[in-house]
Amino acid sequence: MTTTSERVAGSRTRQASQRVSQSVFDGSRLRVVLLVDVYDGAQQQFLEAYEQLCNQVASVPGHVSDQLCQSIENPSQWLITSEWESAPPFLAWVNSEEHVRMVEPLHSCVRDTRSLRFHVVRETGGPADGEKGKRRLQSSPRIGDGMIRHALTFTVKPGSEDIVAKILADYASPEPKVDETTRLCRTSLFMHGNRVVRAIEVRGDLLSALRHVSRQPEVRAVEEAINPYLEQDRDLNDPESARVFFTRAALPAVHHVTADRQDAQAERYALCYPTRPDRGMKLAELLARQDETAADDPRNPVLRSTIFQRDDVVVRLIDVRGGLDGADPVQALGLADPDQVAELTTLQDDPGASDRSAAKDVRLARFLELARMDLVTDRRSPEA
Repeated sequence: MTTTSERVAGSRTRQASQRVSQSVFDGSRLRVVLLVDVYDGAQQQFLEAYEQLCNQVASVPGHVSDQLCQSIENPSQWLITSEWESAPPFLAWVNSEEHVRMVEPLHSCVRDTRSLRFHVVRETGGPADGEKGKRRLQSSPRIGDGMIRHALTFTVKPGSEDIVAKILADYASPEPKVDETTRLCRTSLFMHGNRVVRAIEVRGDLLSALRHVSRQPEVRAVEEAINPYLEQDRDLNDPESARVFFTRAALPAVHHVTADRQDAQAERYALCYPTRPDRGMKLAELLARQDETAADDPRNPVLRSTIFQRDDVVVRLIDVRGGLDGADPVQALGLADPDQVAELTTLQDDPGASDRSAAKDVRLARFLELARMDLVTDRRSPEA
């Protein structure tokens, strides 16, 4: 049996830093596995919906192939696998409004789904000679820290920000223990204008944790209380309405790095980078590369950084030694070039300051202040 240990394309795939426990920017191929539970008697309807879907997906940039499999034990259980050139084109598609519309025909015949995403690290056999340049594998597996990070984001009606912030801050924390293997560790909630971002850290199974939280009475009461202020209408008593809302609200973590140096007193902040159209993924990758380099600098006060990105929403969650006010704005912002900031984001200088006359550090300090989100609540569970 032939393996690819000797064939790893090191020149095409970056060497994975041991400080980076999660990243979609490795350049290696992506395998997506979708587990599907189809309603009894709806198999033919599901098959027809899949045929329509796969024809549309075939034209999506970055898509390589897909397979549909049916369980030999339970005809209601199906498996869809797809291969992508790398993670970024898949995420750009799966997080788009086009995808929301594309999968709509499946909803009436599917009871439950679960999506799993994997970078290809090794494989048996090898591609044909003409494909060698296209088959990229990770040079080494990542070493995780046991934490799963995820975020949700949505906007509220302008003028309701203070009311929403109070509702979101004043609630009893849910039970952190989900089951014997899953536990809620931390919930950090921020606002930037009328945008809300709720970041969670979980040990165990993310889906189990999200379902656990959604069933908690105190959380349900908060969700109902903010309903009148949301820009996107939803009805949590309608499964389809709730599903569409939380699909659009999902803000995946695309990169996480932890420096060797740690400080239990580090303070948590969030920065929201309003990106220019179609620049979200490029900005997230740039921040990821710079955070990875900064993790090797003992003078850098940013001890942990998680980048969340969906479409043109980019949020960077950072733990800072000594607080943000005294930090170097270049290090805290994660961007060193004001022109680069202007190219990728809509952050603006003071109207009265000339782009060329203002000192670089003054401009970056201004950008940092504009990107800084307001903390609503940051809660850690006991034993986290």
